[in-house]
Amino acid sequence: MTPSLPDILVGNFMCMADPGPPEQQGEFLAGKVGLVALLSLLAAQEAERGAAARVDENTLIRAALAEAAADYGLEVAGLPSTDEVTISSLDRVNAAVRTALIGLHEAVEARNDTARHHAILRLYVKMADLRRLDLPPLPAR
Repeated sequence: MTPSLPDILVGNFMCMADPGPPEQQGEFLAGKVGLVALLSLLAAQEAERGAAARVDENTLIRAALAEAAADYGLEVAGLPSTDEVTISSLDRVNAAVRTALIGLHEAVEARNDTARHHAILRLYVKMADLRRLDLPPLPAR
């Protein structure tokens, strides 16, 4: 499961909304606050770059599918799209184009199409880079 930005923020709220019992103070509370702070930092990065990353990723996947359409009999025009730039609408489209990409990758591997296989692997690297979240240096305890 990949939690969405709203899921993470609601979880942070629920984690910090009620004070814990006395046995959850001290080191436990410090750890809890640190974890919520880290999740908040990652959520801030996702809020800043998440929509743009999904738009770029969807475009890259569509281009790869369109390039392979003739050779692999793909129907790219029927894939969903959206003009909305909300994370949820972009994720719905992303799920559909990723499913199509997985199907293409399976067909490419079955045909032993090495050139296209390597192109898809390079696409995965770009996709991962678009979704990268940076962890800050954390103090040692």
